[in-house]
Amino acid sequence: MKRAVWQGLVSGAAGVAVMTLGEKLEQRLTGRPDSHVPARVLQQLTGMPERAGQQPVWVNWAMHFGQGIVLGVLRSVMAHAGLRGPWSSAKFTVVRLTNDQILENATGVGAPPPTWPRAELAVDLLHKAVYGFVTGVVADAFAARSGPGPGQRHASLQPGRHSDVGPSRGTDR
Repeated sequence: MKRAVWQGLVSGAAGVAVMTLGEKLEQRLTGRPDSHVPARVLQQLTGMPERAGQQPVWVNWAMHFGQGIVLGVLRSVMAHAGLRGPWSSAKFTVVRLTNDQILENATGVGAPPPTWPRAELAVDLLHKAVYGFVTGVVADAFAARSGPGPGQRHASLQPGRHSDVGPSRGTDR
């Protein structure tokens, strides 16, 4: 588990770095301004004072990078369990989007995506997909060094879900 944690932090850092570079490139091309939603969410969660207008850059970056880095641990755990490849990265991307929406909506900083302008929604989905898939590629590469995960071993014996197939009790601990 220690391996999954540090590998997840590295995987999440890689994902958020590539996503951020993509966002900055997209903003140059489209003229879209920086979002201060991450800062406002962190301020609401921690009770920090919130000021009108632009939020402190360090607060924005702390939430933006912190959230991406920490969520990488989940993708690493997925990879170590044998949930690897594009299908797993797609599932993880949904988790990343869901995490954002829970925090933004619970704090009152954001609104549900169906209420967003379609272009804004498309841009967010694109950037989160980049994050999800880059994080997945790195997490999968780390996990592959340890060999197949329990789910992959099960599938190699017989594809699908079968209670009578797979590692015997206690062999995957």
